[in-house]
Amino acid sequence: MTEIDPISLSQDLIRVQSVTPDTGDGLDILAVQLEKLGFTCTKMTFEEPGTEAVANLYARLGDTAPNFCFAGHTDVVPVGAAKKWSVSPFSGDIKDGQLWGRGAADMKSAIAAFVAATSRYLNKTDGKLNGSLSFLITGDEEGPAVNGTRKVLDWLDERGEKLDYCLVGEPTNPEELGQMIKVGRRGSMHGTITVHGIQGHVAYPHMAHNPVPDLVKILSELNKEPLDAGNDQFQPSNLEIIDIHVGNESQNVIPCEAKARFNVRFNNEYTPESLQAELSARMNHAGVAYDIDWWVSGESFLTPAGPLSAAVATAVEKHTGRMPDLSTTGGTSDARFIKNMCPVVEFGLVGATMHKVDEHVAVQDIETLTAIYESVITAILSNK
Repeated sequence: MTEIDPISLSQDLIRVQSVTPDTGDGLDILAVQLEKLGFTCTKMTFEEPGTEAVANLYARLGDTAPNFCFAGHTDVVPVGAAKKWSVSPFSGDIKDGQLWGRGAADMKSAIAAFVAATSRYLNKTDGKLNGSLSFLITGDEEGPAVNGTRKVLDWLDERGEKLDYCLVGEPTNPEELGQMIKVGRRGSMHGTITVHGIQGHVAYPHMAHNPVPDLVKILSELNKEPLDAGNDQFQPSNLEIIDIHVGNESQNVIPCEAKARFNVRFNNEYTPESLQAELSARMNHAGVAYDIDWWVSGESFLTPAGPLSAAVATAVEKHTGRMPDLSTTGGTSDARFIKNMCPVVEFGLVGATMHKVDEHVAVQDIETLTAIYESVITAILSNK
């Protein structure tokens, strides 16, 4: 069986300009490599009214439990100021021992590493599996995440197909490979506040009602006290006001409306319902009328210690000499959807340059990550 090189596959994936949503070219590259290894690949596209169509890939080898799945995404964020890059953003160039390009860290190289690790494992076992291996790869993680992983999980559920363990290849390490495994994530709640006023001339305020001071009162109440102090597994929940918008271009008109948007990254001290109740109570304390729209893009979750986290931690220590922290810090990922089906943890490359100009990762780290992933596969499939 042909052994797949993680570096060249990383380069092939980076050279696809798959800014969200990936139209499928990156997934086609993966499918070709996985089919060589004997995987059955299913490419599916989902679309909802008002959203962009998103291509996804599910590939599986084997038909028995446990089904150990690797999850990731081939879509990437825009390159930003392309002129400021020292290399072409989609070149996949290797320079100074680093692989450069959009998606190098987040997270095309991790996908390539798991494919390569799978090929090495299958070579050592003569293609025999004590269980199943699968890939769930979406083109929609960096975007709305509506037509990606969630839809594939629904598709699997409709087929009666189950994932038993899942490893997500997000770049979890702040500075050096082996520092951190993500075993949970904070939830994310968005709110848009609208305060209505009565438009009028600034010289006649008694004939109008200015919504801006009312909005300021509400925002002051939201930020008056910390939401919580955190706990042993999670840092404190945090609310950030991210936008205030009035849209008033005149210098002598009291506006009729003022809006603000905020985001809360919340720990497991709250459910979405209890957090909404707490925030509503704070806003109501301002004593002014308002409207609010809520949107929860992910709930907080924690994967309890078990075979998966143990296998990843042991493999990381074996190949890096570091015992990784089991962390719940950072943003969200598609693990927030997968946790409803099976235990899920995240481990990938160093994320110091993800989403930045000149995104890059060390070539040696990709090789080491491949070795880590191979050890994890061996551990999980030997625990049947």
